[in-house]
Amino acid sequence: MDSENSGTSASKPRTAKRKATPQAGKARTTGARLAGAGQKGKSSLQQSIRARQDPFVNRELSLLAFNERVLAQAEDTKVPLLERLRYLTIVSNNLDEFFEIRVAELKQLAESPSASLEILQTLAAVQLRARALVRRQYGLLNRELLPRLREQGVVIHLSEEWSPSQREWAEQFFHSEVEPLLTPIALDPVHPFPRVLNKSLNFVVDLDGRDAFGRDVHIAIVQAPRALPRVLPVPREISGHPHGLMLLTSVVQGFMHRLFPGLKVVSSHQFRVTRNSDLYVDDEEVTDLKAALQDELVQRHFGDAVRIEVSAACPEPLKQRLRGEYKLELEDLYPVEGPVNLVRLQQVIELVDRPDMKFASFQPAWPKAVSASRNQLFDAIRGRDLLLHHPYESFEPVQRFLSSAATDPHVVAIKQTVYRTGADSVLMASLIEAARRGKEVTVVLELMARFDEETNMQWASRLEAVGAHVVYGVVGHKTHAKMAMVIRREGRQLVRYVHLGTGNYHPRTAKVYEDFGLLTAHPGICADVHEVFRRLTGLGQAETLRHLAQAPFTLMPMVLDSIAREIKHAREGKKAMVRAKLNALIDPEVIEALYEASQAGVEVELIIRGVCALRPGVKGLSENIRVCSVIGRFLEHSRIYYFYNNGIDDVWLSSADWMQRNLRRRVEIAFPILDSAAKRRVIDEGLLVHFDENPSAWEMDADGDYQRQAQDGPTDALRLIQGSQSESQNQLLKRLSEFSET
Repeated sequence: MDSENSGTSASKPRTAKRKATPQAGKARTTGARLAGAGQKGKSSLQQSIRARQDPFVNRELSLLAFNERVLAQAEDTKVPLLERLRYLTIVSNNLDEFFEIRVAELKQLAESPSASLEILQTLAAVQLRARALVRRQYGLLNRELLPRLREQGVVIHLSEEWSPSQREWAEQFFHSEVEPLLTPIALDPVHPFPRVLNKSLNFVVDLDGRDAFGRDVHIAIVQAPRALPRVLPVPREISGHPHGLMLLTSVVQGFMHRLFPGLKVVSSHQFRVTRNSDLYVDDEEVTDLKAALQDELVQRHFGDAVRIEVSAACPEPLKQRLRGEYKLELEDLYPVEGPVNLVRLQQVIELVDRPDMKFASFQPAWPKAVSASRNQLFDAIRGRDLLLHHPYESFEPVQRFLSSAATDPHVVAIKQTVYRTGADSVLMASLIEAARRGKEVTVVLELMARFDEETNMQWASRLEAVGAHVVYGVVGHKTHAKMAMVIRREGRQLVRYVHLGTGNYHPRTAKVYEDFGLLTAHPGICADVHEVFRRLTGLGQAETLRHLAQAPFTLMPMVLDSIAREIKHAREGKKAMVRAKLNALIDPEVIEALYEASQAGVEVELIIRGVCALRPGVKGLSENIRVCSVIGRFLEHSRIYYFYNNGIDDVWLSSADWMQRNLRRRVEIAFPILDSAAKRRVIDEGLLVHFDENPSAWEMDADGDYQRQAQDGPTDALRLIQGSQSESQNQLLKRLSEFSET
């Protein structure tokens, strides 16, 4: 999930920063202030009427609705068992970021003395819905997933159920690997509550007795080592099952008494604190972005607390002590029946080698256009545009594009934008190799890519060390555009080749994120890409782009003008249509334009994976708008804009969602698909396949709720990809990839 950075509704800009919020001295709880604000506002009936008339769906609640759809995949018995567990962990990972960014900002706004009724209501509604989602997660884990895994020989051994041999094995592991790394901290006047890292595993221990110094000891904190795995494989002869596992939490709790000799461990309970993790860098005052970010990253682990997850069995006095230490309210405490960090259960999926409990494997296809000339990639691109649809088609041509450029003696320069690429990237290695060989390498590297800042700074240092030119874009505008350009000397000319994409240059995510990429030598598009790089690395006024649309300059006008043209055609009695596929739709100006289009008779079909603030199907407002969400094996990530344009079929690909941040505060590009065959592919594979009888799609109603379309079960052809619950993705796998039924 890519969290949004603006305010709490489609029409509210962001107004708070992390450093501006004190946590101490709150006179009233959010609930009490909500009640007080309600007395000054309208009646509950009036508020309900106003909510139904609000043209925008609340973005935080829409984001939680997205995670509810993801959790529905974990609940679906037709999904392979380990993949169901994966969906469960994805929801937890998404919720972590949701609390770190979105809830953190809501709490900042709510704690202001001038907090609006809307903010207080939003925070209360978010906490209520998030709590219900968490209960649903743990209920699914305990009542269905773990029992079904046990039936399949995948058993997580809890300390209270250990056999003598299992206890002996666990004790040996604790003695050799865990105990030397633990530092129990008793709470007394000279041992204050320790600083707890964001999302780290900790234990609060209830003790009885006197220690060696005669002190009455009642509470201690034990912090789990971050270096140790959270899931441990148990030898089969010890487990008694094909796949025996232990959680680190069980091992620590099972031998907690060893840390407090002579004292009685009454009980011990795991807990986890989620903190505000948004970084704040003053755009006007910063002189060295890299240095400023390094300072902020140190503080990220210790931002203001926004949530505590704790074992449900933890006694109330200990829960209250934890809340008091972090100055949190009752609504911020999440008691859970199981591990406090479900994300760590992803290790179970990695440790258990059971292909029958995972999605069927497939081999991404190498595009037919270059299958016979893999070593002549530039010749193939020069011949015609090459469209790639990942993960169905291989990401290797993109890697080959850069690796070939690094070693090709005719290549003189490479320029690339980098937003997210991973800690171990073949593409970045190619750029480093190119610089070592004396080629001009320029990398526009976005340091403010959330949660990838540290990785990107490390790449910046490695690139600079070999002589590459590294720039950090434009302060105040994240560089999110995905572009790579290779300049090659061919005869007496310099010829440009370009890759443009909707997704990151990240080989790992390219295997699970659905994205489009375009390799082209089109002179006009290449010239525009050259101009965008000039804007990012140099100074001067922006020259007119002939083919690309760029935010924050021409992208928003292009979208609005294209919608306005469809409105004009509809009013003239002509066929008019807008289709779009996006991760998020929350920009109020775009939404209002789509409402106007609907009222004019334009047919509007939207595939919005995550947050959607537009209300479809409202009589007199949006009755010609349909919104669907596709959740499946792959994360739908491409952004496609389609405008009928009186039969011309304008098709654009982009990295930009229709959000305030993308259209107004980022460097983004949208590029047209000019080749007729490629255009038809984008329309068919990116849009129509999801709308045409796709029972796995979720359809949104005017209240922001989603219902999965009726499904009678997959056809024989779709059963080839066992268990994937997006039939549109199944169709694309069958059409584009080579897969097996293992």
